Amino acid sequence: MEEGKRQKQIAAVLLDELNIIFRKLGLNMMDGGMVSISSVKVTPDLLEARIYLSLFRVADTNAAMKKIENLAWEIKRDLVNKIKHQVRRIPVLHFYLDDTLDYVFKMEEVFKKIEEEKNE
Repeated sequence: MEEGKRQKQIAAVLLDELNIIFRKLGLNMMDGGMVSISSVKVTPDLLEARIYLSLFRVADTNAAMKKIENLAWEIKRDLVNKIKHQVRRIPVLHFYLDDTLDYVFKMEEVFKKIEEEKNE
């Protein structure tokens, strides 16, 4: 099902504000790596937001995700203060690990191996 106009608008607002909040709380840099919000998807009823996080060179991804989950109430509190006049209800935030970068790196390694075997 295709996203509606309002879903896209809310997702864009959430993405912008969450990026600011992550920088403010120091969550954009963890364990010598970088944490970024790759995308935000909002359900059609606008009551849930799925935030996909990309972790680049973070030593322990599980610990980083756990830290973010533990600070979810603080993230939501800051978000409420920023967007309370733009939405009727603040969506419930769910954080997910976006592993597409890992997949890209793995595929590049596979292609390099194939190329090396081809040249031998």
